[in-house]
Amino acid sequence: MEERQEPKGHKLIMGERSCLQMTGINDVVSFDAGEIILETACGLLLIKGRELHMSRLSLEKGEVNVDGTIDSLTYSDGGKSSEKGERFFGRLFR
Repeated sequence: MEERQEPKGHKLIMGERSCLQMTGINDVVSFDAGEIILETACGLLLIKGRELHMSRLSLEKGEVNVDGTIDSLTYSDGGKSSEKGERFFGRLFR
């Protein structure tokens, strides 16, 4: 079986808050219609919105397209401690 290559760079292109094209995606941590969490070359990325849908996913190439109403994009340092000593997922799932 062929080994997956790590994506080199992370890039975002968003149009009209309804179409998001991304490169540099390492993994999909979780997803549903209201929230997608991706592991990128620049840390964890939390996408919040409504009726979110991954229209194209290629982890081999590190590419993901998301359609829907995008309300926010939030980067995390990948779970390292923040100023309050909380981890990203601890804050996320409160």
